[in-house]
Amino acid sequence: MVIADLKKTTDQKMDKSVQAFKADLAKVRTGRAHTGILDHVMVDYYGTPTPINQVAKVTLLDSRTIGVTPFEKKMAQAVERAIRDSDLGLNPASQGETVRVPMPALTEERRKELIKVVRHEAENARIAVRNLRRDAIHHLKDALKKHEVSENDERRAQDEVQKMTDRHIADIDKLLQEKEKELMAV
Repeated sequence: MVIADLKKTTDQKMDKSVQAFKADLAKVRTGRAHTGILDHVMVDYYGTPTPINQVAKVTLLDSRTIGVTPFEKKMAQAVERAIRDSDLGLNPASQGETVRVPMPALTEERRKELIKVVRHEAENARIAVRNLRRDAIHHLKDALKKHEVSENDERRAQDEVQKMTDRHIADIDKLLQEKEKELMAV
């Protein structure tokens, strides 16, 4: 019973690491527009930092432009200021009630910098998965020392944890390759 719980929690934690990596990749700006890039932008909503999607409707106007329509007309300038002040390097422009956010094209040099950033994030995700494997194996060895599991069960469980680790690292590598291809597409 100890082994099944350990494998289940380890698998769930590894899944969360892969999902966190996927979320980090979504924040990396490519030449194409997508609404997820503004998810972590906070707007000063009457003195309270609020996520942009709670004060405005975020849509794609075309492949290179995001449209942000505040629910309250007075909030247009605050939304524009929040986007401009974010670390995304975007230059929004008000157009009536809508704030247009054009996505500038990436230079070759900037693309290569972004690929380095993405590879670093991938390595951090791999390290997180490996640390989870190490913790799981440590718990298995403790259970063996306490005679809660047999040697054969412990060895089998270690092999299964290794297979889980390999599967999650393969997922991370696949996501990395897709993002690199997306970044290099002109």
